[in-house]
Amino acid sequence: MTYVIYHIPGRKIGVTNNLKSRVEDQQGYTEDEYEVLEMSDDISYISDRELELQKQYGYRVDRQLYKDLYTTNFIELNNMKINVTEATTTFPCPINKLKGRLMDEKGMQWTTDHGTFTVNGHSINWILNNAKESMYNKERCYIYNKAFAGYYDKDPMRNMAMGPTHEAETEYQKEMVDYYKKKSVSSNMSQFDLIREWANERGLYDKGDPKTQYVKLIEEAGEVGRAILKNDTPEIIDGIGDMVVVLTNLAELTGTPIEDCIQAAYDVISKRTGKMKNGTFVKDTL
Repeated sequence: MTYVIYHIPGRKIGVTNNLKSRVEDQQGYTEDEYEVLEMSDDISYISDRELELQKQYGYRVDRQLYKDLYTTNFIELNNMKINVTEATTTFPCPINKLKGRLMDEKGMQWTTDHGTFTVNGHSINWILNNAKESMYNKERCYIYNKAFAGYYDKDPMRNMAMGPTHEAETEYQKEMVDYYKKKSVSSNMSQFDLIREWANERGLYDKGDPKTQYVKLIEEAGEVGRAILKNDTPEIIDGIGDMVVVLTNLAELTGTPIEDCIQAAYDVISKRTGKMKNGTFVKDTL
């Protein structure tokens, strides 16, 4: 079997034994959007080389060798590790693979602050309709526990499992956000510093484009608008956070730190007078 190290500029370096399936069909890239860096029949060599190239290009380095992941896919298929926090449950796979993984995990149960959930035909449908891609890792997706509990409490079939049940294996470390929160405590880095470090590690500032970031900002603003119309507080929070991240990167790409942009705006509004009218602050005219 031949293994290929592929490179999606500005995003990642990865390994696959089927470029079309992995990069084009699953991830949605076309041939002109990625390049092949190396090929080998030696899985041990290709696994070590992938990590070397990730470091060389400045991308996040995988915590597990490809050869170990490759073995795990077969040996631990029915042993999916999930990450459970107060707010979310995160699954270790992209959305387009979630259905298959959940079907293999029927009977799996886990406990959250909002209740205990069971994977069955009913809950799988809800999860698939409501799962969201992680903004930090496109190979992961998540659901909001409170929203799941709201559906769960209304479903009389919620705890029915055809066959034995088993406790889910959970990851006690949280996603990148929590890692950076801890890092900020120890290094006194601001949230903006952490966002810039996160973006820089992924090559966004080397390969990024202000126009692309602007389009992304408008998309995120649309998500916030839809969440406000639905009165969906978790989505509003998530959307506003995403907008702050995009604005931070947009400012950096245009050569002006976001702190300077905020300060410039505050210097203006701090001197502004006016009054509220129909829910909007209307400034006094000179």
